[in-house]
Amino acid sequence: MDERTEPDDSTLEAEHDEEARTHVADRPPTSEEEAAADEQQAQAGAEELRRVAEHFEEMNRIGAKAKGEGRIA
Repeated sequence: MDERTEPDDSTLEAEHDEEARTHVADRPPTSEEEAAADEQQAQAGAEELRRVAEHFEEMNRIGAKAKGEGRIA
């Protein structure tokens, strides 16, 4: 099903408004969420944190080179 359509003016305007808006969390984390995140980070070893950081950087590089929305490299 490859039905391509052209967005109308109202869609383009809504997308423009959305991209110009500041994106923020809808609420701050609860104290339980903060404690869980702190505990998880404390349990992760230095090697695991390094591996996650490397993966994050790799995905950023791939994403920066991707052409088109939703493209999988």
